[in-house]
Amino acid sequence: MKNTLLFISLLILVTACQQTPKQQSMSIKTENLTSYVNPMIGTSKMGHVFPGATVPFGMVQVSPQTNVEPLLKPDGSYNPATYEYCAGYQHKDTTIIGFAHTNFSGTGHSDLGDVLLMPTTGPLVLEPLPTKDKDKGFYSRFSHDTEHAEPGYYKVDLDSYDIKAELTATTRAGFHQYTFPKSDQAHIILDMVYNIYHYDDKNVWTFIRVENDSLITGYRQTHGWARTRTVYFAIQFSKPFKSYGHQKYDDIKYNGFYRRFDETKNFPEMAGQNIRAYFDFDTAEGEQIKVKTGLSSVSTSGALNNLQTEIPHWNFNQTKAQAKAAWNSELSKIKVQTLTESDKITFYTALYHTCLSPIVYQDIDGQYKGLDQNTHQADGFTNYSIFSLWDTYRALHPLFNLIQPERNNDMIKSMLAHHDQSVHHMLPVWSHYANENWCMIGYHAVSVIADAMAKQVGDFDRERALQAAVNTAGVRYFDGLGDYIDYHYVPDDKSHSSVSKTLEYAYNDWCIAEMAKQLEDRKTEDHFRSRSTYYKNVYDPNIGFMRPKRADGSFKPDFDPMDTHGQGFIEGNAWNYGLYIPQNIPQMIDMMGGKERFENQLDQLFTMAIDDKYIEKHEDITRDGI
Repeated sequence: MKNTLLFISLLILVTACQQTPKQQSMSIKTENLTSYVNPMIGTSKMGHVFPGATVPFGMVQVSPQTNVEPLLKPDGSYNPATYEYCAGYQHKDTTIIGFAHTNFSGTGHSDLGDVLLMPTTGPLVLEPLPTKDKDKGFYSRFSHDTEHAEPGYYKVDLDSYDIKAELTATTRAGFHQYTFPKSDQAHIILDMVYNIYHYDDKNVWTFIRVENDSLITGYRQTHGWARTRTVYFAIQFSKPFKSYGHQKYDDIKYNGFYRRFDETKNFPEMAGQNIRAYFDFDTAEGEQIKVKTGLSSVSTSGALNNLQTEIPHWNFNQTKAQAKAAWNSELSKIKVQTLTESDKITFYTALYHTCLSPIVYQDIDGQYKGLDQNTHQADGFTNYSIFSLWDTYRALHPLFNLIQPERNNDMIKSMLAHHDQSVHHMLPVWSHYANENWCMIGYHAVSVIADAMAKQVGDFDRERALQAAVNTAGVRYFDGLGDYIDYHYVPDDKSHSSVSKTLEYAYNDWCIAEMAKQLEDRKTEDHFRSRSTYYKNVYDPNIGFMRPKRADGSFKPDFDPMDTHGQGFIEGNAWNYGLYIPQNIPQMIDMMGGKERFENQLDQLFTMAIDDKYIEKHEDITRDGI
């Protein structure tokens, strides 16, 4: 195993760092690496991965949604089942309710699911699932036997309607190809009610315009994980629709003089919180209706420009081939030789997943919505969003510095733009779609920046980056940071996850010290070097573990180092999270009793039996979850 890992590591270094663009181009022609990617891996249980079509770092992820699982139960309590649908898809399901254009991959919370399209035939139905009156929903049955997913392409037979649905994508647009049976009751439904992590008031407002008999535009603003997220769209049909309409699911409080019209049928403006629209067609046997959907964070004109620029034709196979070529280009940056094809599929599927986020978050002309909700122009960089930094600073961004240095440079410039637009003057913590959602702990953008500086990646402004890092580390009202500055640890009786925060902040501060050292700013370096040692203040030598400490200086009583709830750690415990001192591993070993004792503790960590009571409340790692 060690030899295999070493061989792979050497291949990564040689191929990724030494191969010229011409050599990469030649290798793309000789091997189709997309054949080793299985997008279905991770779509079961708590994998939270979508199988649909996207391109590397694409803003559009057009993918099947298999159920409607609301965030809340009827009594207002949390619905645990919604967690299974973070990516909108569960492999166990046998139904599809439509194809949405935005999806997270691999997250532990969720949002998105925008602009859902569903082709149907027969009497018009506008509810996705069966109603209380047993009326059928517009969902379709499907079988995995007729489902196929590969990078940049997805297809499935919608058995309830005898429709074949195919999907592909560009960076800012989705491309659908629906093959219909003969029908004088063919429909394409636009469901603007549907959300991932839906609750009754999540939709703030929805607006749809019918521009002509084959083009519609609109937007939706939602209040979810992102508090004020707006997605603009433009949808173009390859065939004119013969009629259209919509149903509104609002309690109308004011309707002005629109009562003069029958808005429900063939009226070219649709507005409300919750809307489902439909577009009717006559179809011949085997007739294909193609649908192109462009997205934008700025405007409907931006969405239309993105669509018309990236897909100026109706050749579905051409767009599919371009998506495949884009994926082969990215996958070819690392070449591996494995003993089995299964290992190769595992590797390239994992590499594929690294290219699903962050995403490009700007129109083709460089405009994007910023954190301040104003429109900005990306000048000299491509703007990115979805920075899940607590999850990605450890491995994903360091990998990007090796195989995606240009993109990581742009990502750092995007983080600096985020800082400049932030009323808090902070780098992103966990940001998506022009919003900061404040998920998880630490200020790990500084780690991404420090790693790039250490590896001499990018042309971003180092002085500006250091100032942004210092500003971020000084926001006292952020998540126990003021107490960390005052007490030199985060007190457990003042803030949850206090030990994890202390350890993460100390590492972040070491990163800032390293940035300052490179820029020869001795004062800043010394200040943050001192702060980077604060981890010592939550170590209890009497028990040999990191342990929550209260504001009065006493350690938390009744402490269980195995427990992950209420013990000062987040998504971990004292056994694993307590070893988090990457900035000074030799000192950690000495502090914990020396090399022999430390080795024994590591051996125990990896070999001890764990009682289910310690994992039964963790959705990702319960017996059912894995």
